[in-house]
Amino acid sequence: MAEVVYDHAVSPADIQGARDAARKVVETHERLAEVLCAGLTVAEVDRHVAETLSRLQCKSAFLGYRVPRTPPFPSHACLSVNECVVHGTAGYRTEPLVPGDLLSIDIGVKYKGWIGDAAWTYAIEHADETATRLMDAGKESLRLGCEQLRPGKTYLDWARVVQRCVEDDFGFHCIRGLGGHGFGRKLHTPPFISNVIPDHPSEWPDAWMQVRPGQLIAVEPMIGVGTGEIDQAPREWPIFTADRSLSCHYEHDVLITDDGPEILTIGLTNLPDIVGNGTA
Repeated sequence: MAEVVYDHAVSPADIQGARDAARKVVETHERLAEVLCAGLTVAEVDRHVAETLSRLQCKSAFLGYRVPRTPPFPSHACLSVNECVVHGTAGYRTEPLVPGDLLSIDIGVKYKGWIGDAAWTYAIEHADETATRLMDAGKESLRLGCEQLRPGKTYLDWARVVQRCVEDDFGFHCIRGLGGHGFGRKLHTPPFISNVIPDHPSEWPDAWMQVRPGQLIAVEPMIGVGTGEIDQAPREWPIFTADRSLSCHYEHDVLITDDGPEILTIGLTNLPDIVGNGTA
C-alpha cells in the first residue's frame, strides 16, 4: 500500500495560534466543570458554553457547521448524554440531567483565525462501576494512542494501540466509522484518523500515512459498552450506539513535533471525572 501524504503542515510562526485556540477550549471545559450538575438540560449547558466562549472572546466552530445532506449544526457545542456517542444538539432531548448520567461535551472554538477542538466526558454526581471503567478506557486509550503520534509512525499505529486498549484491556468497543481528523484554520482537514484497524486497505487509505512534524490533528476515541455500531437518523445530527448502550468520547488536539506529540489540550487531563457533587 502506497503511503498517503497531505501537505497541510503549519509553519513555526503559526504554532502559537494553534496553542492559543486549544487553550481556549481547555478554559471552556474548566469553567463548565464548575457548573455542571443534575437538573440542567443540555440546552442550558449549551447556553453556558455560548456565554463562556463570548467571555473568552471566541466563537463556536460548530454553530452552523454543515456537512453534506445534513442541516447546519444548531448548537454551540456537541452535548451527548449516555447512549448518544457524538453530535448531540441542544434540542435533541429535553429531560434534565440526573445523577449517574454521562455527558460528553465536545467544544470547538474559533480564535484569531485558528481552530481548537476537544472533548471530555463527565459523570453527573456519581458513576457506577461500568461508567467508571468506560471513562478510564477513554482516557487511557487516548493517552496510549497519543504516545504513538511520532514522526516515522503511521496512523495505523495509533489505531492498533487504541483498539487494543479499548477492546482487549477493557472489554468495550471502539465505535466504527467515526474518528479524528486534521485541523488548523479549518475545523476538518485530512487525514481521517480511525480508532479501528481496517479490514482492507480501501476501508481507510489514510492508515498508512506517516505522522509528520508540523501536522495538527484532533484524535478522539469514541467508545460503546455493548457495541461499536452506530445508529443515526437520516438528516439528523445525534449519533447513538446501535444497541443504546452507554458511550463516552474523549478528544485531544495534538501538534506533531520533531520530538513527538505536543498535546495542546493536555490541561483537560486535570478535569474531574465526576461533577456536580462538590468535587469540581
